[in-house]
Amino acid sequence: MSDAMNDTVDDAGGALARLRERLAGEHRVVVAFSGGADSALLAFAAADALGPGALAVTAVSPSLAAAERRAAREFAAEHRIRHLEVCTDEGTRPEYVANGGDRCFHCKSALFDAVGPLAGLLDASVAVGTNLDDLGDHRPGQRAAALRGVITPLADAGFTKRMVREASARLGLRTAEKPAAPCLASRVAYGESVTPEVLARVEAAEEAVRALGFATVRVRAHSGGTVARIEVPDAEAARAVELRHRIDPAVRSCGFTFCSLDLAGFATGRLNALLPLVGTGRPTEG
Repeated sequence: MSDAMNDTVDDAGGALARLRERLAGEHRVVVAFSGGADSALLAFAAADALGPGALAVTAVSPSLAAAERRAAREFAAEHRIRHLEVCTDEGTRPEYVANGGDRCFHCKSALFDAVGPLAGLLDASVAVGTNLDDLGDHRPGQRAAALRGVITPLADAGFTKRMVREASARLGLRTAEKPAAPCLASRVAYGESVTPEVLARVEAAEEAVRALGFATVRVRAHSGGTVARIEVPDAEAARAVELRHRIDPAVRSCGFTFCSLDLAGFATGRLNALLPLVGTGRPTEG
C-alpha cells in the first residue's frame, strides 16, 4: 500500500474514532438522514455509539426521489437503525417555491421545523451530515441549521468528503461509492418556480436516461419546466450523442417540450452559475 493510501486510511480511522467520541457525548441524537454517503455514515455511527438513543429521520416531499427514499429505508433496515419518515411542507412556503438563491435555507427550515418537535420530545440533538468540504460551498441550508442549534458531528470530527467515503468503505457500507444525489429541486433553474409537476418531470426523465445505461445524469429544468438540459460525464458524451434519437423521445415523454445535451458535461452545482442573476438571497436573522 502506498504512503498516500496509508495516509488516507489513517485519516479516516482517526476521524471515525473522533466521530464516535463526539456522538457518545450526546444524550440522544436525531439524524437528518437522506440516504446519501454523508448522512448514512452519520446515522450508522450514531446508532453504533448510542444504540436506541439514535434515530434517523428522512424528510419526505416531492423533492425526494422515490429511489432515494427506498434506498434510505433499505440502508436503515440493513443496519438495524431506528428510522422514521416525516412529511415536510417546503412546497407550501412561497420563498421555497420562488426558488431564489436561498431556496435551501427555506427547505432546511421546513425540515428542522418538522424534526425539531420530535427531537424536543426525545430530549435529543438534531444532527446533519455536513462535512468540511461542504463548508466552502454555497449552502444556505447551513445557516438554517446554525440558527436552530443543529450539530455537525462529521465536520466536528474532521471529515472531508474523501474521508467519508474511505471510512464508509472500511465499515462495509453500501453508500461508500454512492454518487451524490441532491434533492430534485436542485435541478430547477434558480428563479423558476419549484412545483411538484416539474419535480416529477425531472425525476421521470432522469430515470429514463439511466434506463439507457447512464449511471450518472442530471436533468436540469429550464423555461418553466419545458426545456430539459441533460448533463452526463465527459466520458459518456459521445455515447449520449449516438443515443440522442432514443434519449430525446424518452425525456420528452416525461413532459418536457425540448431536450438538449449540455456540451460542458456533468458537474455538481452547475446551476450556481445563475446565482448572480437572482442574488444569493442570504436571509437575515429572524
